[in-house]
Amino acid sequence: MSDIRWIDAPANAHGRAARLAVRATGAGPLTVLLHGYPLDHRMWDAVRDGQLADHRTLAAIDLRGHGSSPSAGDDAHAMERFADDVAAVVDALAPDGRADVVGLSMGGYAALAFAERHPQRLRSLALVDTRAAADAPAARANREAAIAMATTQGASAIADAMLPKLLAPGADPAVAKALRAMIADTPVATIVADLRGLRDRADRTALLPAIAAPALVVVGEHDAITPVAEAEAMACALPCARLVVVPGAGHMTPMEQPAAFAEALAAFWRAIG
Repeated sequence: MSDIRWIDAPANAHGRAARLAVRATGAGPLTVLLHGYPLDHRMWDAVRDGQLADHRTLAAIDLRGHGSSPSAGDDAHAMERFADDVAAVVDALAPDGRADVVGLSMGGYAALAFAERHPQRLRSLALVDTRAAADAPAARANREAAIAMATTQGASAIADAMLPKLLAPGADPAVAKALRAMIADTPVATIVADLRGLRDRADRTALLPAIAAPALVVVGEHDAITPVAEAEAMACALPCARLVVVPGAGHMTPMEQPAAFAEALAAFWRAIG
C-alpha cells in the first residue's frame, strides 16, 4: 500500500517554501526515488510494487512543480535546490537520518548534488541512466531550443520530441503511452525551470572519487542519451561501485525492464547489507 506524505522543503530565493508530495511504500531503511525530466513519481510504479518493497521503505518524490507537488515559483530548478529538498524528505522520514538515494537522469544529477551537499545523509547511491558531466555547448543550445518549443508549443510538443530518444527499439507501447502522459501533464513553467537547471548544472565528475558511500551505476543497453560508455566511466571513477548494463532498455530502464532493474538494485542492497 502506498501512502502520500507532504514534506515542507526550504524556501527559495523568493521566500516561497515548496511542499513535496512523497509516496511511500514498503518497510525497512529509507530509499528515496528521484524521477527524471520532465516526469514524476509514476515512473517508479513498476518497481515500487515488487520485491524492492521487501527490502526498503521506498519514497518516490514528486520534485517541486512535478506531479502532485506544487511549484514554488522557481525560475530555474537548480540541482542543489532539488538536493536540499531531498534532504528535507530524509530528515522527515528516515529514523536514522540516512537514505539510499536512487536517481534517474535529472534525478541522478540531483542525487550527485545531494551526495556533495549532504554526504552524512547518504547510505548508498544508485545512478541510473545519468551522467556526472555538465552540458556541453551543443547540449546547452538544445536546452534553449527546448525552452522555446515548450513556451510556444506546449508540453505535448516536448513529449513528441523526447519519446523517440527515451526508449529502446521495440519498447512496450504501454510504456511509451505512460511516458507521454507524464510529460504532457507537466506544466510548461516546470519544464522551463527544469531545462534551465539542467542547462546550468555543475560538472560533478571530479566529485565521484570523493563519494565514499557504496554506489551502483545502472544503464540501459540502448541508452542513446547517457550511453554505456559514460556509465562505465562513472563506475570506474567511484571508489566503491558496481556497474549493471540492462539488456533491452533505453534511457528509461526502470520502466522498460522493471524486473531486471529491481533485481540489480536488490542485489546491490544485499551486497552492502
